[in-house]
Amino acid sequence: MTEAKQGEPSNAQSNAPGRYIPPGLRKQATGDTNATDEQLKLSRQLKGLMNRMSEQNIATILDSMEDVYRNHSRHDVTSTLTNLIIDGISSHSTLLDSYVVLHAAFISSLYKLIGTAFAAYFVQNAVASYERHLVSVEEKSTPNTTEVAEDLGKECSNLVVLFSELYNFQVISCILIYDIIRGLLDKGLSEFKVELLLKLLRNSGQQLRQDDPMALKDIVTLAQTRVAGQADTMSSRTSFMIETLNNLTNNKIKKTAAAQHQGGDAVERMKKFLSSLGKKKHVLAHEPLRVTLEDLHSAESKGKWWLVGAAWGGDPLVDQQHETPQRNVEAGTEDASTTALLKLAKKQGMNTDIRRGIFVVLMSSDDYLDACERLAQLSLTEVQQREIVRVNLHCCGNEKSYNPFYALVCQYLSQRSHSYKITLQFSLWDFLRDLGETSVGGVEVIKNLKENDAGRFDVKSMSPSRMKNIAKAYAWWIAKDCCMLTIFKPVDFTSLKPQTRAFLKELFIQLFVASQVSSPMLSNDPSDYPSTRNRGALEEIFLKASRIENLGLGLVFFMTNVFKGEDGFLMWASALAKETLQTGMDHIPRL
Repeated sequence: MTEAKQGEPSNAQSNAPGRYIPPGLRKQATGDTNATDEQLKLSRQLKGLMNRMSEQNIATILDSMEDVYRNHSRHDVTSTLTNLIIDGISSHSTLLDSYVVLHAAFISSLYKLIGTAFAAYFVQNAVASYERHLVSVEEKSTPNTTEVAEDLGKECSNLVVLFSELYNFQVISCILIYDIIRGLLDKGLSEFKVELLLKLLRNSGQQLRQDDPMALKDIVTLAQTRVAGQADTMSSRTSFMIETLNNLTNNKIKKTAAAQHQGGDAVERMKKFLSSLGKKKHVLAHEPLRVTLEDLHSAESKGKWWLVGAAWGGDPLVDQQHETPQRNVEAGTEDASTTALLKLAKKQGMNTDIRRGIFVVLMSSDDYLDACERLAQLSLTEVQQREIVRVNLHCCGNEKSYNPFYALVCQYLSQRSHSYKITLQFSLWDFLRDLGETSVGGVEVIKNLKENDAGRFDVKSMSPSRMKNIAKAYAWWIAKDCCMLTIFKPVDFTSLKPQTRAFLKELFIQLFVASQVSSPMLSNDPSDYPSTRNRGALEEIFLKASRIENLGLGLVFFMTNVFKGEDGFLMWASALAKETLQTGMDHIPRL
């Protein structure tokens, strides 16, 4: 009786309801060793498949992996496979890029076939492993060293290459890659971190620029801030990294050159394989994971919002309240500058929303490439794109001194679309009519203008700076094949107004100069005229005009009168231009 009473509390305690234990942990809680044996068997099976994997049999390995997922617990397969891949990539020595590319393509294939759960688990563990190794390297490395110690290991380097290839294969987005780059730039730049940055830029730089060019500019600014004041002590590797970032931002790195690394050919082959995977199998994932580094760090506390059905403890309203003050300050600064530019646009006569939008883009751009990219984002129709040239010319003419920015913008656009060349031609005719040349523009154009606006042809008094700026811009465009001298076909060179004569003289002087230089010249001093004498460039420009006999005769007459008595560079250039026109007119009719 006593023994029974003593045993009752034990039975009651074992049967009492307690804390919930998930099914995956119940065997571990009861000390069952069968699960361990099954996991060892699964690990050996997966390791055998991974060891046999190559580019030739990756499709067969994927079929075997799908069978393993069907016959075992998905969590066990995912966790075991993740540990095997990360352990293999986290090698102490440098791995071949082709080896990393193969495993990245394998991960991307499983992401498409198995789903988001596999890729999310793998990325979270891979990032955790990378951060552990990075902390370990920082603790071992000596400060202020210009060499990378060999005993530090290449675990971080191999994992960074893996991240870049996962990004190339659309497993992760540029958001996570940019977060990793910011993490490397967050503190002092060591040689080891510079090596990691160079690997990322080499493998994924072009794609990063295409996906988010603004974030890339922020990265460049941050990198320049970190190395500011270290020009004398900066190592050659750090200097090369900064130069690579700048070239990437300015799109000076060719795609072929950027892809010339050891795994470049393997990347292209694996991309073809991945694109054909959707034709043979049912694909579950189509977009890369858009998780940030902060999301991965807070996954255990807030949850994993990127997994369907997973609990998430974050409160977006609270997060937004914390971020609102900083955003308000930044937005307030941007709104103030935009408002000031819009007021300036109205003062400049920009009477439509399209013109005001173009004006704000031109005035707030960092350089001509940035301006062209932002203009493309306006998504203007072909008719609306004509306003870009008109606003550009208006701003160019209103500058107190010549700014080649506007010429480079139109040069870039004209090289990509013929419609801009046509708009430049009509805009020049409009400008010549404003100078008093009433016959320029064709019969129908003149007739319509006379009917619509009888006072259109009042000669406007142009400021010398405006005429000089427009002349320099058109001279540059003609020299760089954005326009041809044939746009002067309707001009009567024998009866020019004084303003037109002065404008055209300045234009041809600047045309002679532009044909001999590779970048716009800002100086107006004749002593700064180029010393080079490149006959071919100048002959090519004027030979095109010689095919129209009336135009050729008019140009010869104009240059004979205007450049009479000149010496030095102008005498040589005008003589060569007249010689080319006369030679062309003598031969072209007989062809």
